Order: sequence, then structure tokens, then C-alpha cells
Amino acid sequence: MPEDYDKRAYPEPPRQTPAVDKQTALPNPALILSKVFYYSVDLPVTTFRDVIDSIRSKNKMVYYHQNFRRVPDLTDCQEGDYVCYYEAEMQWRRDYKVDQEIVKIVQERLRACQQREGHSYHQNCAKEMQQFNEVSKNFQSRYGDLGAYASARKCLMKQKERMMAAQA
Repeated sequence: MPEDYDKRAYPEPPRQTPAVDKQTALPNPALILSKVFYYSVDLPVTTFRDVIDSIRSKNKMVYYHQNFRRVPDLTDCQEGDYVCYYEAEMQWRRDYKVDQEIVKIVQERLRACQQREGHSYHQNCAKEMQQFNEVSKNFQSRYGDLGAYASARKCLMKQKERMMAAQA
């Protein structure tokens, strides 16, 4: 502070913090209860959890996604093999969901590029646009026009009709 300040307006702070003036000699009951809770509940539970976590960290399994084995396609199933039909249908549904997610991811990348580049996205996002067009065209050619009740059998018939039209 400057030398010429008003000492009445700005008194100097006390040099030491005043000691707490206790009104009673009895200990604080809240402090006692918190210590009892800590030593009877919190400390044992925390210690037990730390021990379990240390055991788990040694045997940690990395689990990203479930890996299904590839099953035969509908064209490889024997006549009347309903289990094979069912497995092929489930494989087709998993493939359909994976292909949907691929289209979504590529679309999100394109949107992010368009957002980032602004008005000049046509020239700066050409690679993303070309990739999105290719992925969406492939998805549409495989799964388009199957309707709400799409199945592996309908998709196979669509593919067969497309091959027959290409030969004619």
C-alpha cells in the first residue's frame, strides 16, 4: 500500500488469526459421527473395492464387439434345412445392420466436412462425397426396394432378378 493512505478507511488486517473460543469442553458430536461412519463403513468398503479392482485389473478382458462366425448363405443351404435358413437369415440381418452403420458413418464424415469447409465444400470434400455416393449406391443396389419386411430370401431374389436382367 502507498505510504499516504487513510488508515481509518483501510485499517491493517490483524497479524494473527484469532483462536476459536470454545463454549464447551465436550467434543463435537457431528465430528464423532463422521469419524465413526468413516472407520466403520467407508474405510472397509473402499479397501474391499480396491482389492477387487486390483484382482480384476490383472484378469482384464478386452471386449469390443461380439464376433459371430460366418454361416453359409441361403444358396448353400440344403432343401428343407430350416436351421440353415434361420442362420442365413440372422447373418443377413447382421450384415444389413452393419451396412446401415457404414452408410451412417460415411454420411457423418461428409456432414462434418461440409460443416468444416463451409461454401467451398464441393472442391474440398470431393473425396468424402465420392465415397458417400459409392457407399449409398451399393447399399441401395443391395437393400433398396425390399420393403418393410426385408429378408435374406427377398434380397437373394432381387439379386437373381438383377443378374437375369443383365444377361438379357
